[in-house]
Amino acid sequence: MKLLEDKMKNEGIILSDSVLKVDSFLNHQVDPTLMLEIGREFANRFQNAGITKIVTIESSGIAPSVMTGLQLGVPVIFARKRKSLTLTDDLLTASVHSFTKNERNEISVSNRFLDDNDRVLIIDDFIANGQAAIGLVEIVKRSGAMVAGIGIVIEKSFQQGGQLIRDLGYKVESLARIASLENGSITFVQEVEESVK
Repeated sequence: MKLLEDKMKNEGIILSDSVLKVDSFLNHQVDPTLMLEIGREFANRFQNAGITKIVTIESSGIAPSVMTGLQLGVPVIFARKRKSLTLTDDLLTASVHSFTKNERNEISVSNRFLDDNDRVLIIDDFIANGQAAIGLVEIVKRSGAMVAGIGIVIEKSFQQGGQLIRDLGYKVESLARIASLENGSITFVQEVEESVK
């Protein structure tokens, strides 16, 4: 998605060969216009998948998920990372390790929002090692619902997460795929593929 890639090149800050900071438009401050376009793109890519619910993790996955839900006309459920006084009963949980924060969280979703009639689209902001996506897949499967696809805003293709999820048999659609962050610049997967031709 060229609009997203341009935004990453213009506003993303490369902190290391494995970390890209995108807090000016996705992870802290949110660009609503970009999120609307991301929602349209995900809705277009999954329009024939029979999606009935979208599941994501708080907090950076919420904006693209809500915009996608708006386009598809389906509810959005976000897994909580922290315990809540109001979210205590009948929980589906999974333990997830965050690559960026280097911490483990137990994420949870109320079982009353998912059932075996649901076809779920999982959306997340980044995929690096794939642990968040795997945790969400576990939760969806435990509910009896079906994972119909996984939408990722930014995939770090130089890490194993995206391929790991694809190898499990899931359709993964990433809007921007980073091949490298080396030498202080972003190289996208299609740029690498084009240079090989």
